[in-house]
Amino acid sequence: MGQDNGGGLRSLLRNLLGSEQPETSPVEPATPGERMRRVPFGQEELQLSFAPLVKATAPAVVNVYASRQPQGMRSPFAGDPFFEQFFGRQLPPRAQSALGSGVIVDPSGLVVTNYHVIKDADEIRVAMADGREFQSSILLRDESLDLAVLQIEGGGTFPVVAVGDSEALQVGDLVLAIGNPFGVGQTTTSGIVSALARTHIGVNDFGFFIQTDAAINPGNSGGALIDMGGRLVGINTAIYSRSGGSIGIGFAIPSNIVRAVVASAKAGNDYFERPYVGATFDAVTPNIAEALGMSLPRGALVADVAEEGPAEKAGLRAGDVVLSMNGMPILNPDGLGYRLATQEIGSTATMRVMRSGAERDVTIELARAPESEAGEVEISGPSPLAGVRVAELSPGLAQRIGMPINKVGVVVVDVKAPSPAADVGFRPKDVIREVNDVEITGAQDLSEATSARARWWRLVIERDGRLIQQTLRF
Repeated sequence: MGQDNGGGLRSLLRNLLGSEQPETSPVEPATPGERMRRVPFGQEELQLSFAPLVKATAPAVVNVYASRQPQGMRSPFAGDPFFEQFFGRQLPPRAQSALGSGVIVDPSGLVVTNYHVIKDADEIRVAMADGREFQSSILLRDESLDLAVLQIEGGGTFPVVAVGDSEALQVGDLVLAIGNPFGVGQTTTSGIVSALARTHIGVNDFGFFIQTDAAINPGNSGGALIDMGGRLVGINTAIYSRSGGSIGIGFAIPSNIVRAVVASAKAGNDYFERPYVGATFDAVTPNIAEALGMSLPRGALVADVAEEGPAEKAGLRAGDVVLSMNGMPILNPDGLGYRLATQEIGSTATMRVMRSGAERDVTIELARAPESEAGEVEISGPSPLAGVRVAELSPGLAQRIGMPINKVGVVVVDVKAPSPAADVGFRPKDVIREVNDVEITGAQDLSEATSARARWWRLVIERDGRLIQQTLRF
C-alpha cells in the first residue's frame, strides 16, 4: 500500500513539474472541429510566452497622428495701427493633434482606425513599428460606427493582420490588445474576452461590442484586438474609466463589421452603406413582453414599416417581434442592426418573428436605401440661411450623413464659410422645420421662404432631437 501511495505521489510530482504529460486533456473540446480550449498544466506550459504571436502581428499595428490647423483667433491688438505692425490682426493658430492607433489589413496599405482619431484632420501620418512614417489619406469614414479606413500613400507592400471571425469568440478566450497608449510607444497587453454583444456603451451609435479586461488606455483607440491564432477579432475603441486610465473594462468593435467596412472602402465608397429593410425597431421591455405573452423580454419589436419597402413586401408588420436572423438569436435592436450591417446588399435574410403568439419565418431582401429625386439646393439671398446647402431627407441620405433613416424634412448638408448661415451657427444635420411661421416640408418651401425680404426672422430648427426656436434681426 505504501509503495502504491509513493508511486502515485511521484507520478503527481512529475506531472506538476512538467516531466510527464497526463494521458488525457483536462477539458475535451465541446464539438468536433472546435478549437481546443483548456487550462494550462505543467511547468513547461506555465512558461509559455506570447512573444511569437506579438512578433508576427505587431508590425502591422501602427500609430496614427492626425493634425488639424484651426483658423487663427482675432488678436486683442486688432484695430490698433501700432500693435498691428508687430502682432497682426490674428493670433498665430495652434495646430491641434490627436494620437491613436491603427491596423493594416491589406498589403496595399489599408489601415483601419477609429473615426474619432482622424475626425476633422487636415493631415494624417502613419508611423510603423520599425520607425518609418507615411502620409495617409482617408478612403472611408463612418461616425456612427466610429470607424475609418486610411490609405498609406507612396506605394509598397506592408505587413498585415488577417481579419478573423469575431463570431467564433467565446467568453474566456485569451486576447491581446496592441496599440500606443498615452503615446509612449507600441504596447501589448493580454486579457480575456469578458463579455460579448455589449450594448448601451454610449461611445457611438453602434451598439454591439466585445468587452475585454486587457488593459486599454487613451491612445489605444483604433488598435488591434488579437486572438490566439494571430487574427484580428476587434478594433479597440473605448474604455470605461472614471480616472482616464484602464480599470479592466475595455470595448472593441467586432472584426466582422470591420471586414464589411473594409470591403466597402475597396469598392470605392467613402461611407459604409448598410442594407435597407424599410422598418424601424424598438426594444422589447418587460411590460411589452408580458403583454405579448413572452417569457423573457428579448428580440426587436417592429415599430414601423415603410410603404413599398422590403419589409412590407416580405410581410413584416408593426407589432411583430424579431427573435432571430439567419439562425442567430436577436436579443435587442442593436443586435439586429449589427446582423444586418454584416450582410451584403442584394442578399436575403431569414428572420424568425413572433406574431400573435406564434412563430414564423419571413425572408427579406436586403436592398439599397432609396434616394430622394430632389437634389441639393444652396440657399442665397438676403436671409440668415444664406450659405447653407440643403436636401430633402431620404433613407439613403440619412444613412450617408449618420441620421435615423426614418427622419423626414429638409436637412442642412453643408455650411459655407464665411456666410450669414455660418455666423448664425447653422450646422450640418440641422433639420429646418419653420421659417417665419411657414412649415418647411421640402427644399422648394425653403427657397420660397428665404427669397422674400424680411427684417425679423423666426426660425425653428431641430438639432439632435431637440427643437430650437430663434428670432433674428437681419
